[in-house]
Amino acid sequence: MLDALLITRMQDEMTAALHVTENEEGFETGADGLMALAIAQHQANFELWHEEDKARVPGVADTEIVRVKHAIDALNQRRNDLVEKMDLWLMARLEQDPIAPLHSETPGLMIDRLSILALKIYHTREEAHRASATEEHRSRNVGRLALLAEQRQDLAGCLDVLWSEVLGGRRRFKLYRQMKMYNDPELNPAVYGRS
Repeated sequence: MLDALLITRMQDEMTAALHVTENEEGFETGADGLMALAIAQHQANFELWHEEDKARVPGVADTEIVRVKHAIDALNQRRNDLVEKMDLWLMARLEQDPIAPLHSETPGLMIDRLSILALKIYHTREEAHRASATEEHRSRNVGRLALLAEQRQDLAGCLDVLWSEVLGGRRRFKLYRQMKMYNDPELNPAVYGRS
């Protein structure tokens, strides 16, 4: 049901594929269940990463920054909604021990962190091999790449341990709603105060 190695492998493969097909709509897959949600969530992170880069381009027009900010808000909402959907999907398929110690982070949040690490690894690897960069720059990024790989391996191991403990009744998690307010016209005073 949940396997960190399969998830990180999918994230790496999808990151590479999306960089080739960046302008095309969607990422075709036959996955379903948790993996389909993890794929959609990773695609939201991929799109979010690249939208944020657009606002960092030197000399970018203010109108483009406004467009990008709105796109970032929508993508962030989708990303968080998909984290919750992953957790809900998992919770619907297991019986957790209500007296087991509570884990502070959900599997969905851990999968989200793995997704971001996959993007960091991909882009750091690019920098480690960029021909136009200095040797010092490439060397620094080789070191960063090793650290990112270690962090991802640690986090993936923690996800597998958490899942094993949940299945064994030794640990539990619960849904933590993100309660994002910035996209809700009834909760964000910057929006409702304008009318």
